[in-house]
Amino acid sequence: MDIEISNPTHLHHANKISACIDASAKVRGTGIARRSPAYISEKIEKGNSVIASINNEFAGFCYIEIWDHGDYVAHSGLIVDPKFRGKGLARKIKKKIFELSRKKFPIAKLFGITTGQAVMKINYELGYKPVHFSELTKNPEFWKGCQTCKNYDVLNRTERKLCLCTGMLYESNKKK
Repeated sequence: MDIEISNPTHLHHANKISACIDASAKVRGTGIARRSPAYISEKIEKGNSVIASINNEFAGFCYIEIWDHGDYVAHSGLIVDPKFRGKGLARKIKKKIFELSRKKFPIAKLFGITTGQAVMKINYELGYKPVHFSELTKNPEFWKGCQTCKNYDVLNRTERKLCLCTGMLYESNKKK
């Protein structure tokens, strides 16, 4: 199993990653924001994602988004191909994306939003705490990314105060 920071040699996985996210959203019936292959490709090219492969086959993925001039970094798009689930791969991917974020943005607040209990548990193990959405980025561009989620109407009608997702935040002890 290989888990590595993305680079342009991984671009051929973008369609598979996007399709895997879409399929997972349909199967789970919970909120997962969809991402186009072009969007995934951008994250891969910039080295702002982590890709897992097993015998050179795509197995999992996660990417980072930078908000508010690096004050906030979101971990998004965590996905594991169904045939590789149940082996602890999501935990390893999250650990690697956490390390990448701390290296690139050592004083940023790291955050994510999720409906998945397993992801919440992994985040908690990494030092994240559940928080109200008001403690996350205020940048409207981040919240636009939720538009493809089936629960967007809840988020929108509550003026980004409530959703079915849980916001989780990791704050570094390092100061600016």
